[in-house]
Amino acid sequence: MLRRLLLTAAASATAALCAVPSASAGTPATAITGPPGPVVLPGPVAPTAFPGRPAGVPALLTVAHGVRPPAAMPPPARPEDSGDRLTVTVEGTGGGVDGTYELDCHPAGGSHPRAAEACELLDGRTTWGKDLFAPVPPDSLCTMQYGGPATAHVTGTWAGRPVDARYDRTNGCEISRWDAMVPFLPDPAA
Repeated sequence: MLRRLLLTAAASATAALCAVPSASAGTPATAITGPPGPVVLPGPVAPTAFPGRPAGVPALLTVAHGVRPPAAMPPPARPEDSGDRLTVTVEGTGGGVDGTYELDCHPAGGSHPRAAEACELLDGRTTWGKDLFAPVPPDSLCTMQYGGPATAHVTGTWAGRPVDARYDRTNGCEISRWDAMVPFLPDPAA
């Protein structure tokens, strides 16, 4: 969850920085200074009618200088919106780990035998814009090896997205996909 908050903050900061135009040649610039250092804007800065913000200071820069513009903030996150809850059903492993497990993260809990390690693995593999539980692409070239009859079905919600993924060990690609999710999925070799 902390990683997602940091990614969101970084994306917001990047968007804010991209919104500030750079000074171009031949355009008079206005410098605004404050604790973070000078910021140069192209052309003259137009006065504003927002209370609490000095005249001529754009809304984007007032936060950096300790003045908050009148803007709506998003509502605080609710615990029930965290969405990091998964159900894992495992069959055919032959190692006594078959069954259905619940996994809650942030904080780690549920009936999963290695909940903290599983949450850590999923957090570490979560990347913005990529489906952590995506199937093997259909055009993949996979070795024709058989890793056993183990299957897993994962449902629930992770990082605000619905999850309905199936895992098996029917070829080299599927074996690699399964092994990359251990200890979230049980290790059939153990």
